[in-house]
Amino acid sequence: MRKIGIIALAIVLFSFLMGAYFYPKMPERMVSHWNHRGEVDGYTSRLWGSFTLPFILAGLSLLFTAIPKIDPLKANIEKFRRHYDRFIILVLIFTLSVHLQIILWNIGVKLSPNLTFPIGLSILFYYAGILCENSKRNWFIGIRTPWTLSSERVWDKTHRIGGKLFKISGVIALLGIPLQRYIIFLVLTPAILTAIYTTVYSCFEYQKEIN
Repeated sequence: MRKIGIIALAIVLFSFLMGAYFYPKMPERMVSHWNHRGEVDGYTSRLWGSFTLPFILAGLSLLFTAIPKIDPLKANIEKFRRHYDRFIILVLIFTLSVHLQIILWNIGVKLSPNLTFPIGLSILFYYAGILCENSKRNWFIGIRTPWTLSSERVWDKTHRIGGKLFKISGVIALLGIPLQRYIIFLVLTPAILTAIYTTVYSCFEYQKEIN
């Protein structure tokens, strides 16, 4: 088993063990969601609250493991596999941190999600930028539009600019911590605009190439 597989398995097992250990201590009606002001606005049963995210982690691990094996352009994934593996670990750790946040809140340790989520998403967005800058054309990872998938040149140009924009999005997301009033705008809007811009950019670059 690859080192990444061992780390992913350890994270998944830890999430299940954590859910099982704290299960008897959880209320029957668990807090499971907060709004943009950090106020509780969602509940679930003790069973779902304790084990939904561990099962999601298991599913993500299987998906991330399968992608390099089933992609028709798997040879290209191997060219940036180190960056892909690191991104997997960051996604799994972020998901585990959400699981931990829910459990801690329900045992009385009320750490604000408006502090933890911007930090986690900032790291994910920033590293997504690094992943973009190093990625090669494939069917599963990166900014996959009809135009990037049709041209190596368009893929490379789109991912260079997309990488820079995702890094900027990650930095801006941190501003959501001191500027709580604008947290949704600061954390999510830059990444959404980056996705939209790079999609349009790839289309225009492809049109330039064929014309």
